[in-house]
Amino acid sequence: MRICIFGAGAIGGYMGAKLAQAGAEVSLVARGPHLSAMQADGLRLIEEGAETAVPVRAASDPAELGEQDYVIVTLKAHSVPGVVDAMAPLIGKETCVVSGVNGVPWWYFHKHGGELEGTRLETVDPGGRQWDGFGPDRVLGCVVYPAAEVIRPGVVRHVEGNRFSLGEPDGSKSERAVALSKTLSAAGLKAPVRPRLRDEIWVKLWGNLSFNPISALTHATLDVLCTDPGTRAVAKAMMLEAQEIAERLGVKFPIDVERRIDGGAAVGAHRTSMLQDLDAGRPMEIDALVASVQELGRLTGVATPAIDTVLALVALRGRVAGLY
Repeated sequence: MRICIFGAGAIGGYMGAKLAQAGAEVSLVARGPHLSAMQADGLRLIEEGAETAVPVRAASDPAELGEQDYVIVTLKAHSVPGVVDAMAPLIGKETCVVSGVNGVPWWYFHKHGGELEGTRLETVDPGGRQWDGFGPDRVLGCVVYPAAEVIRPGVVRHVEGNRFSLGEPDGSKSERAVALSKTLSAAGLKAPVRPRLRDEIWVKLWGNLSFNPISALTHATLDVLCTDPGTRAVAKAMMLEAQEIAERLGVKFPIDVERRIDGGAAVGAHRTSMLQDLDAGRPMEIDALVASVQELGRLTGVATPAIDTVLALVALRGRVAGLY
């Protein structure tokens, strides 16, 4: 089984290192100093306080790696449409594209059923680049739970978590999903195959939709924005709007809004990814995490006043910073 991880930053690097340690045939696509460091000294993984050098095959040009059985995409959502063509050398007739990207996935309405079956989402897939470039039948969904960070080029520190939930758009327990699950499990990662992956997508999205833009606007860490009465109320309002949208699409939430916000507070003084991107001068994931939910609100006829307000503010914050 040949596996390529496209976008081997923190999460992709962590997964790649674990697979390589387990003897899997894995390659990584990366760029810049991070790539150079991995090519020179291997990928260094810091886990439970111990640092290990993991030899990996890494390249910037996918053509060097050839066709793969699985291409696991761990880029930020806004980066994917622009690299669809570059990924072509990795894609063979039977290649499975695993979408390990935050936010509403571009394939959301593939094999969803109902009146929105086959609907394309402009906010996450402008011009249908992924839908037309990959083809939705190739896709296997993935909800990413680990936290990791690149602390210097070629060095990834695993913070917590090791679960990558997998799921087919139609909910089936396919051979390709089971095979990848077994390979990830052999590498010490949890990789359950879920029949209702969209439910998990929404539970994670609940937090990303609200906590990320609020933190970018206020610079507050999770423990603060989830306990301050004002920002907690804003987050709750956004999440309730999202819940109405999701439930109209058939999603079932295993927990309520209050518990989800309490879970965010329990994480502690964590700076969300959007705040980290803002501070580091990196493009912000506004479309995949917030604008996509607004788009779904329009499609389902759900009013989203709280989401609309926060989206307008964070979008302007991003534009002023030159990051959106």
